Amino acid sequence: MNVKLAEALLRRKELAAKVELLKKFKENQLYYEVRAQRVKITEGIENVDANYPKLNVSQVTEEFDWHARQLRLIDAAIQQANWTSEVTVDSTVMEDFKAK
Repeated sequence: MNVKLAEALLRRKELAAKVELLKKFKENQLYYEVRAQRVKITEGIENVDANYPKLNVSQVTEEFDWHARQLRLIDAAIQQANWTSEVTVDSTVMEDFKAK
């Protein structure tokens, strides 16, 4: 599929934001909810905390992996266009540039 470079750049930005959001879920365990239940076990111990999954871990991992792959693919296409495309500029723009 051929797309305009501007569209590819926008898609890369969108995918990067999605990957960053999903990364927080994976790293910080945000897919768990802490619920407290008041249970009297002995004197002085009344609260029991438990983690309950809000999301399935495999769902988060699968979605993260898919978006990360799409990001790598679009980034590779953009980089290829970057290295194979040339632009026309006024000769004075590159006067002081020294290629290494």
